[in-house]
Amino acid sequence: MPGHTTPALLLTFHENLREDAPRTLDFFRQQGVTVKIISGDDPRTVGVLAGKVGFGTGAAYDARKLPADPDLLEQVVEAHHVFGSVTPAQKQDMIRALKRRAHTVAMTGDGVNDVLALKEADLGIAMDSASPATKAVARLVLLDGRFDRLPAIVAEGRRAISNIERVSMVFLSKTIYSTLIALTTGIMLLPFPFLPRQLSAIDGLTIGLPAFFLALQPSGQRYEPGFLKRSLAFAVPAGVGVAASVMGVSIYASATGGHSTAAVQTASTLTLSLIAAWILVSVSRPLNRPKFLILAGMYGGLALLFTVPLAVEFFRLDWPAPDLLAASLLAAAAGSLAVEGVKHHQRGRIPSVRTHRE
Repeated sequence: MPGHTTPALLLTFHENLREDAPRTLDFFRQQGVTVKIISGDDPRTVGVLAGKVGFGTGAAYDARKLPADPDLLEQVVEAHHVFGSVTPAQKQDMIRALKRRAHTVAMTGDGVNDVLALKEADLGIAMDSASPATKAVARLVLLDGRFDRLPAIVAEGRRAISNIERVSMVFLSKTIYSTLIALTTGIMLLPFPFLPRQLSAIDGLTIGLPAFFLALQPSGQRYEPGFLKRSLAFAVPAGVGVAASVMGVSIYASATGGHSTAAVQTASTLTLSLIAAWILVSVSRPLNRPKFLILAGMYGGLALLFTVPLAVEFFRLDWPAPDLLAASLLAAAAGSLAVEGVKHHQRGRIPSVRTHRE
């Protein structure tokens, strides 16, 4: 300082971290998501700030030293988690390197220098304060600019995927057993075991209404690859079991004789109702209070269907003779055990599925 001057004011400049950043980043670490910080700021500055959100101490990796060779770049990007002095083109190259390593990459940013990387990422997330160009290429824009919205976004995606998979198992099971029953009765020249109105009532009580409410339930289950394979692995054997149980009742009624058409249809309807209800119970696990209420409502509706005089008359239900009723209940128990066995086998195989890398 010149000798004739006197210090009057000291100005300091520092970065302000978002209050929600540490909590949000901890959430993703707990979920098995690898978090990386890629910044154009000085590596020393980036390193200090990263340390405040759980990235240890020391300077960040200086992106000016990043190798040009793609294979070496992949190794560096995989090994380090904090980078400074990164140019827009380098950000894009780093995203590509992670994707070549079979990672699913999501990136947040708000500057024009993030546009290339946001466009390259599988999921580009922009803040509301971002530049128009950044928001234009982003797949998702946080309108209130709050970083802590991301866990809720993840939960919403998991809810949608998990419930779609759950509901698909129910609908695919119904498609399979309906097709098999129709083909079997046609080939064996047996009467179709239901009236259309009876089948519609069962579908509404065991599939339509419960599936609607189940699809709205929250779910924190992490997505695992193999959605269609898991759905079919449950739906096909479950559908075959339902069809075999219902046709077993019809064949028994034809073999013993002396049963009215209405009684045989009622026995078949009862069998299908109990097994279809158990399919819904199986795919609804783990149970909680809302799911329990949904299932209780389903069973209550089935009870009313078979007991309320107006419903009994409209759906032409006639309680079968004791032997046919016993055969119906036995077939329902066997079908439900088969469904439970399929679900138990499937639960035992799910942990062996390769976890999707993020």
